Amino acid sequence: MLTGKQKRYLRSLAHHLTPIFQVGKGGTNDHLVRHIEEAIESRELIKVSVLNNCLDDPREIGAEVAAAAGAELVQVIGKTIVLYKESKDNKQIELPSPARK
Repeated sequence: MLTGKQKRYLRSLAHHLTPIFQVGKGGTNDHLVRHIEEAIESRELIKVSVLNNCLDDPREIGAEVAAAAGAELVQVIGKTIVLYKESKDNKQIELPSPARK
């Protein structure tokens, strides 16, 4: 689970990224989830865009894809979904440590 500070940091990194996957009128499927898992392992942070012809809610799609891929849902803004998952082999992003109480 990501803290607010970590999500804010990831959003700042994701700002300059372009979406590498698109969800169309067919919605999500196992094939799409498998590709997202592979991409997120190498990149750690990705954007997915939901096309206008998709009738599903982008927030629901984001939650569904994040759960299926084992990733964290960082943000859904408009029709763009930002996902993060720490890479096992090639870790590139160093998250800020959570604040102590």
